[in-house]
Amino acid sequence: MNDSFHEAFSFCNITKNFGSLRANDNVSFSVLNGGIHGVVGENGAGKSTIMKMLYGMFPPDSGEIFFKGQQIKILAPETAIALGIGMVHQHFMLVPTLTVWQNIILGREPSLWKLNTPNILKHLEKIKEAHGFQVDLNAKVEDLAVGQQQQVEILKLLYR
Repeated sequence: MNDSFHEAFSFCNITKNFGSLRANDNVSFSVLNGGIHGVVGENGAGKSTIMKMLYGMFPPDSGEIFFKGQQIKILAPETAIALGIGMVHQHFMLVPTLTVWQNIILGREPSLWKLNTPNILKHLEKIKEAHGFQVDLNAKVEDLAVGQQQQVEILKLLYR
């Protein structure tokens, strides 16, 4: 059978509290590989909390997370990234005074002193073209519209 529609990850009976506030109560769901998924609900329904647990920003108080059938603990974003999980945050994580390409590589390259800028830009152009993005890599983020800033956040994930 084609692996593209197997279960990528699942949440089983996840509960998360913040003091006396219960953000998620016994939440269970699965996500398949090869699909596009949306998490919808009213304000305060716990959508961001679920996504932040998947991305390792904080652990669930109870319940289990499975990745490709194996129980895992995602205790830091680095773990999520290593698993191929990315997150576009509700509030952008961009440095306004840097260019688009500088924001994309920030924290991804081993040294800022030994950058091969032409190769980086060439690689980023290929990613942009493959996904139909129309953002100028040399533009300052502070000069971009909100929709273009969203593209930069997505490009950061794709660059990984």
